[in-house]
Amino acid sequence: MDYTPILCGTSLFCGIPTEELCVLLEHLRPTLRSCGKGEVLLQYGQPCSAMGILLSGKIEAFRPMPDGHRIPTAQMERGGIFGDVLGGTGLNSPVTVQMTEAGQVLFFSYERLLEPPTDCTAAYSKMMHNLVGSIGNKYFSLMARVELLTLKSLRAKICAYLLHAAAQAGADTFSVPHSRAAMAEYLSCERSALSRELSRMQAEGLLETYKNSFKLLDRAQIENLGHI
Repeated sequence: MDYTPILCGTSLFCGIPTEELCVLLEHLRPTLRSCGKGEVLLQYGQPCSAMGILLSGKIEAFRPMPDGHRIPTAQMERGGIFGDVLGGTGLNSPVTVQMTEAGQVLFFSYERLLEPPTDCTAAYSKMMHNLVGSIGNKYFSLMARVELLTLKSLRAKICAYLLHAAAQAGADTFSVPHSRAAMAEYLSCERSALSRELSRMQAEGLLETYKNSFKLLDRAQIENLGHI
């Protein structure tokens, strides 16, 4: 399988010419693995020795809680990267990463990632620069999540969530990666309460919604509510 086109489109290898990437991959020696639906790739509380890039299928990351429910932290499709934040720290994973749709994953050992090659030094330098940027983006995403959960009302949380999604899409009409159930978990609320509040907001002319698609109709009011 030639997975270099997929890798070139990831945040880790973005900007590295294909020829240089092929040489870099010879140094990194990643391992390709086929994974079934429901398979756990990274276990909460367990050490992690490799970073993974999803070539096909889907995965989700979540924090399991003592009472049995779980807090979703991320959903990824092709090109998604996990385990990068832990990169050789020796720390145990703060989340569980699980396949939600069967696919293939490319694993890169931290040992090889952190060992500079004698050749392809420019490509390696670019990769490490990209890695630092990716970790930074995930940090700011986490901070946005923390700020969202500190909001007192459910409507404020919904508005903050939708504004973030709109900013990522660069438009006021967009789709979110979460189903209603997953969105309720993400916002730490009951699914029925979320559905009721979205219905009220739609009736008030603040937004339009269908499944996981949204259109912001009154951005100024939503921005005001998102900071309450």
